[in-house]
Amino acid sequence: MRKFTHCCGLFLFLLACQNNWAQLYVNNNYVYVADKYLYVKQDVNLQSSGNLYLRNESQLLQAKSGSSSNSGSGKLSVFQEGNATPYTYNYWCSPVGNTLLASGNESFGITQLHQPISAISSNPATMLPMNSYNGIANPLSISQGWIFKFLSSSLYSQWFGVYGASTINPGEGFTMKGTAGTDASFADAGVNNNPGNKQRYDFRGRPNDGDITINLATGMRTLTGNPYPSAIDLKAFLLSATNSTGVAYFWEQDQSVNSHVLAAYKGGYGTYSPVGGPVVGPYGNMGVYTPAVFYAYDGAGTQLGSVGSGSNYERRFCPIGQGFMLEGSATGTVTMTNNFRVYQKEGAANYSQFNRVAAPSRLNSEASEFLPEIPNVAGLDYSTVSTKPIPQIQLNALLNNQAIRQVALAFHPAATDGADFAMDAKSPDTSSDLDMYFLVDNAPYVIDVIDFEINKRIPIGFKNAVPANFRLKVGGIINFEGTQNVYVHDKNTDIYHDIVNGEFEANLPAGSNESQYEITFVNAALSIPTLAADSFQVLQNNTTQTLTVANPNRLEIKSISLYDITGKLVFADDKPIVKDQYQLSTSAYSDAMYIVKIITKNNQDFGKKIQVYNGR
Repeated sequence: MRKFTHCCGLFLFLLACQNNWAQLYVNNNYVYVADKYLYVKQDVNLQSSGNLYLRNESQLLQAKSGSSSNSGSGKLSVFQEGNATPYTYNYWCSPVGNTLLASGNESFGITQLHQPISAISSNPATMLPMNSYNGIANPLSISQGWIFKFLSSSLYSQWFGVYGASTINPGEGFTMKGTAGTDASFADAGVNNNPGNKQRYDFRGRPNDGDITINLATGMRTLTGNPYPSAIDLKAFLLSATNSTGVAYFWEQDQSVNSHVLAAYKGGYGTYSPVGGPVVGPYGNMGVYTPAVFYAYDGAGTQLGSVGSGSNYERRFCPIGQGFMLEGSATGTVTMTNNFRVYQKEGAANYSQFNRVAAPSRLNSEASEFLPEIPNVAGLDYSTVSTKPIPQIQLNALLNNQAIRQVALAFHPAATDGADFAMDAKSPDTSSDLDMYFLVDNAPYVIDVIDFEINKRIPIGFKNAVPANFRLKVGGIINFEGTQNVYVHDKNTDIYHDIVNGEFEANLPAGSNESQYEITFVNAALSIPTLAADSFQVLQNNTTQTLTVANPNRLEIKSISLYDITGKLVFADDKPIVKDQYQLSTSAYSDAMYIVKIITKNNQDFGKKIQVYNGR
């Protein structure tokens, strides 16, 4: 057994790369870890005057199985930054607890949060009275009236206040609003405590470790999260959480709303599916994330109309302090263990984001095809893990010109057409009055994972409390070559709408429409009969600023339309007279690529791209 005693400001550099400890014992000073990880095979004993500081995204990995035996009244100190304004929430899960008992994990309270003032010194945050609603960055002052838990519940009224009490058990998540102002009193890795709406908190307490049990109930949600002072492999955890649906939901809120009144809130849940099952061929390992739709709320917490959309995040790994929702598929428990712990810094490039940063999506990047070596407790070789995205088709639905609901149709050979654990993801907003979704087992889903077959038909649904307009198109076909054709089929009219080159648009009466529309990959109307390639000739003459459509066979045409490259309709003739040739002036159109769409009387469609150039 290797121990450190009487450590005086010890800086650890080689440990992260070459060594580990069976046990870590610190007394009469501190251990300081900068830009590295500390690996301890068993327990951590921090005596009353012995502390452990993790700085510049350093992390602690512990490999002990079973319950925690961490001990001592000394403190681990680790930083994490929120991204909430004084009016908006972050969802948290503490990596530390109290030190009242002789050993083991303990409950947490926000009185354990501190404001850093140097690399090792922090001041306890001030707990504001219940009627003080706005947190302050400097000196760090937390409005305790916004600290809530949500355990095995389904209704807004079932959030219950924690406030300043130390009653947040290990593995329980909690809400906390951010702070107003800035704080340049200390910088870690060159970043100030708070450069503006990105408050740094110093979590101080006994490090959580070992098995942590989370209670779930069928059809109910629980706010939980990453309970350790290290990142976790969220995909691995979700695949083990068999009493849950195997899906995590992340809260995001519109930060432009400066109000504490519930009826002014705008927010919603993004959805992460690990897409479980065996890894086959090009089927990547990062999972699928669909952004939040922001909804408005009334004073009782009921969701109303959509008012905006959230951002894309990389979620394979979950950083320190991140909270998320789980939904129970059965009444029982799921267990966090040390085996899920990894040393992975935050950032989109590392597939680990607490909050949005300015970085491009990895979905279309030229990144390495495999993860790098990642230190971890389970002994996994992450360098063999593919970073290719799960093959998928992303669909973007514009909801009554208010917000975009992105849904994902993903493909995996282990999937069925029904609801599969840790694959298909239920809509996070089932009580909303405006939405678009897949129908899986007659329930709304935002991620539908199937085994691809060209003739499959995937039902979709629309819900709107009042008459509303929906526009649907393909947002991206990612790592998938099974088809380049995607249609919305209207089963009532038997019309197929190409949503790759154009878009589907419908004005629907109030109610739920879950039987009329489906996604297909084959336009069945084209098979009876098949149009010859020369049935129409489309010519754009930029000299005369004229589009000509030749109809040499004098086919009866239902419509001639022109779309811009985003799928916006710019021209439509729904009652053309049968003739040999049609002409359209393009002098008023901007220089761009356009799509000419022709639909015949028997619902065959013909499309061609043209380039308009008028010298503008």
